[in-house]
Amino acid sequence: MKYLPLLAAVSLLGAPAFAQTPEETVRAALKAAPVWDGHNDVPYQLRERLDNRIADFDFNDTEHASVGEEGASAMHTDIPRLREGMVGAQFWSVYVPASLSEPEAVQATIEQIDVTRRLIARYPESLALALTSEDVERAVARGRIASLMGMEGGHSIGSSLGVLRQMYALGARYMTLTHSKTLPWADSATDVPTHDGLTDFGMDVVREMNRLGMIVDLSHVNEAAMMDALDVAKAPVIFSHSGARAINGHARNVPDSVLRRLRDNGGIVMAVAYPAFVSEAQRQRSANRAAEQARLEALWQGQPEAVKSALEAWDAANPVPPATVSDYADHIDHIRKVAGMDHIGIGGDYDGIPIGVEGMEDVSGYPVLFTELARRGYSQKDLEKISFRNMLRVMKGVEQTKRDQAGVAPIETLAPQPED
Repeated sequence: MKYLPLLAAVSLLGAPAFAQTPEETVRAALKAAPVWDGHNDVPYQLRERLDNRIADFDFNDTEHASVGEEGASAMHTDIPRLREGMVGAQFWSVYVPASLSEPEAVQATIEQIDVTRRLIARYPESLALALTSEDVERAVARGRIASLMGMEGGHSIGSSLGVLRQMYALGARYMTLTHSKTLPWADSATDVPTHDGLTDFGMDVVREMNRLGMIVDLSHVNEAAMMDALDVAKAPVIFSHSGARAINGHARNVPDSVLRRLRDNGGIVMAVAYPAFVSEAQRQRSANRAAEQARLEALWQGQPEAVKSALEAWDAANPVPPATVSDYADHIDHIRKVAGMDHIGIGGDYDGIPIGVEGMEDVSGYPVLFTELARRGYSQKDLEKISFRNMLRVMKGVEQTKRDQAGVAPIETLAPQPED
């Protein structure tokens, strides 16, 4: 009986009054495991705004200073806002347009790798080039933002495994198999399919990426190509910036059939912040607007001012519905439900999209999303997995697959040549 007062005191210490708030849980989680973001397009902004001439570029303020032409819109990313967003590791996309010919794309991608490495080197107190998972862990421990590079689209290798190997040697650590256009060896999600997924050469691309230790990224490919890649892959894959198709039906998002297979593969979906991929209401509104524009153009042929005026009236009567942090969290909830907690990451796509969801307009907003998740009952351990640890596990798995194939010779398959 004499121990009851002590037991009562211990019980009181564990009472809800002493529980962490969602904000406190998030701060603890992101301090222990800062955000590892799967996709950011700052390098392409440097190409478009500055022709990759960055001697006078200030990465400490792209929100208030004009970058590029007079009156240019603010960028989404700079070092202070990355810090505010508690970003600890970043895949910088060395994207070039899919409209380029393959030889042009190869050159442009090398230029994007060059400007990214030059940008990282200019800010050694804040950024650190990372080529391995150990580099990432070392940079984070030193308070630097681990900076990795990912190619967005297989056009960047010019249908050549030799070029793929050299891109890896230059520092690219993932490749998105396609961008917006179907390639000679892989079908894009947003173009006419011609291969029913991947060709035999496309499957060899996946095999060679596994052998090299390059992460296979399945954002932008169609469902058949996703399935083909998962059939072949020996290492975990990623979706560097995609959502759940069950929440928003856009072709860029991941269907449940693929989410279910991630459990066995070990891969992750890095949830995207692009409102058009997040909000189903926005997707429907966009389709309705396109239909209305086509109707007006058929009604008022040769009268562009009449079409413009009527479309403006339609826009006024049908405002764009908001895409919210809650909508964003719904995608993460669904991925957790179908694939599991170990298969979620974050891939904002900032500076490659017009704007993020409301309340997360730039890279500083990640804690807002994690607070919403904490309010929904995600634990600190859950949040750490989503923010960092799942992606770290994926990269280590890819590196282990490389080690397992240390004695395997490079693949020498040639891509099929177009008929004359």
